[in-house]
Amino acid sequence: MRTLHGPTDHVVVVGAGLAGLSAALHLLGAGRRVTLVERAGQPGGRAGRGDLGGYRIDTGPTVLTMPHLVEEAFAAVGARMADHLRLTELHPAYRARFADGSRLDVHTRPAPMEEEIRRFASDREAAGYRRLRTWLEKLYALQMRRFIDTNFDSPLALLTPDLARLAALGGLGRMDAQVGRFIADERLRRVFTFQALYAGVPPARALAAYAVIAHMDTMAGVHFPHGGMHALPRALAEAATAAGAEIHYHHTVEALERAGERITAVRTDHARIPCDAVVLTPDLPTAYRLLGRAPRRVVPLRHSPSAVVLHAGTDRTWPGLGHHTLSFGHAWHTTFDELTRLGRPMSDPSLLISRPTATDPSLAPPGRHLHYVLAPCPNTDFGPGTREWTALAPAYRDHLLRVLEQRGLDGLGAAVEAEALVTPVDWTAQGHAAGSPFSAAHTFAQTGPFRPRNLVRGTANAVLAGCGTTPGVGIPTVLISGKLAAARVTGLPGGPARPRRAAAATTGGTR
Repeated sequence: MRTLHGPTDHVVVVGAGLAGLSAALHLLGAGRRVTLVERAGQPGGRAGRGDLGGYRIDTGPTVLTMPHLVEEAFAAVGARMADHLRLTELHPAYRARFADGSRLDVHTRPAPMEEEIRRFASDREAAGYRRLRTWLEKLYALQMRRFIDTNFDSPLALLTPDLARLAALGGLGRMDAQVGRFIADERLRRVFTFQALYAGVPPARALAAYAVIAHMDTMAGVHFPHGGMHALPRALAEAATAAGAEIHYHHTVEALERAGERITAVRTDHARIPCDAVVLTPDLPTAYRLLGRAPRRVVPLRHSPSAVVLHAGTDRTWPGLGHHTLSFGHAWHTTFDELTRLGRPMSDPSLLISRPTATDPSLAPPGRHLHYVLAPCPNTDFGPGTREWTALAPAYRDHLLRVLEQRGLDGLGAAVEAEALVTPVDWTAQGHAAGSPFSAAHTFAQTGPFRPRNLVRGTANAVLAGCGTTPGVGIPTVLISGKLAAARVTGLPGGPARPRRAAAATTGGTR
């Protein structure tokens, strides 16, 4: 694995999102002095926090899986997750509601899920689920070790016996077809393939390797932090500060000072910070602009679909909702065509509804409830642009409320006391390319060693981290991205770390 050359004693991390915080903790654990600069007034990046008249809303992810990766970040500085963050495992992880009126509770443990599928479908489908679970576990074990938690220096690094093992497992086939080998019921197949949308590719075209997201979502456990999802970056920032990191909020990076191929300082709108190395976590266009160079690609980056999010504080809730509810329309394949090929909002939408107050009532005023409705939509590269969305937004909000009321949330519109609608206009204003918070899609040409690398040619001491680079989109992979970026600075993860005092003494700094 290639690592940075020259001194790396003081590292400036640009962005205190999950990738930046993960990188900072792993760097601190390896004895580096770390300064984080963040343009917002709080940590989190996409995993931010907003306030709607007493309703505390999470502005980004709503699903937390693979908490051992969070524990790993804390452990890098000798901390324990339990001392900073309290998690509740959700049972069921999801509730799926279908257009025909049927309902399925998605359990992450095998016995309850088998029994639920037996009730919902048949003994045959329950047996298929058992085989699917075994397949997904094998796929996950192989990919996590060799293809996800790995720094690639060249596509040639793929040419190992593990690639043959992945092919033998069917990981190079198509996701929907491979899941269909085990499960015939079309409704069940949706539950185990809708995650392809996170990767920006329809299940019929997504690599079966991305079924590992279904493993994370439906089998490895889904958790929710007390205080909401924003409690995760707050806890990581707290641990980083306790380990010696300096975090400067309300600092927007304006330029990187260079001497040849080395970055010598980070200039913000408030300070000049000398450094030995830099970890950049903003979206790729911003990172490349700061670096003054971008890698050449034969085909331009293709971005994932975007999303419209409705945050609604209400004076009531609906007993049919779980903490997370998947509300599927009649349409399925045409839905993905609209999102990824035709470039128009879903005519029969499939929606994710999160009700965080089901687990933590403190996120809303007493007796009130918080609902988060996510509707995937085309990104602005091939769907409506920001000007069109400015005009579309009010009518689309009303359309979503009508759909939800038709699907059993009667009286939702009248129950709303506070709300915020987020569209591609807002994602664009936050600097997300193509108006998408999900960054570059995981097509084959943008996967593994073909994804934008975390090292940029022509710069000797900068590393990228975040969902646009290795390994990709989602909380687990973004945490890994920060760890992989730190490894480019310090050497292989788990390798010998320099004593912290020695590192501080070398740079004349103090902890």
